[in-house]
Amino acid sequence: MEELVKVAFLGIAGVLLAIQFKSTKAEYGIYIGLAIGILIFCYALRQVEAVVLQFQRIRAYLGSSERYLSVLLKVIGITYICEFSAGICKDAGYQAVAGQIEVLGKLSVMFAGLPILFAVIEQIQSFM
Repeated sequence: MEELVKVAFLGIAGVLLAIQFKSTKAEYGIYIGLAIGILIFCYALRQVEAVVLQFQRIRAYLGSSERYLSVLLKVIGITYICEFSAGICKDAGYQAVAGQIEVLGKLSVMFAGLPILFAVIEQIQSFM
């Protein structure tokens, strides 16, 4: 919890600093925002390690169905990367590019989830 507060304050401080530069040198504001975003992303990657360790425990319970866990991790990664990239594009003023990244992310999530859909359909057909 303490680290989350530190990251939140880092983000707020970075945004306030970027706002100061945005009026005189807009590109500096974008660079500061990007740097703060990368720092927070690196922190999030450290947190992902802890989550992956917990997923190891879940994997032991799933047994032969562990492919569902890999799909879940893949979907989480896709959504985070797309959201991060789209946010940077929006901050830079390129909403159209951000929108395309978001569409790509949604399609990628849908494609990654297809194996689970097929498994559910197979289960339903096996009961009939």
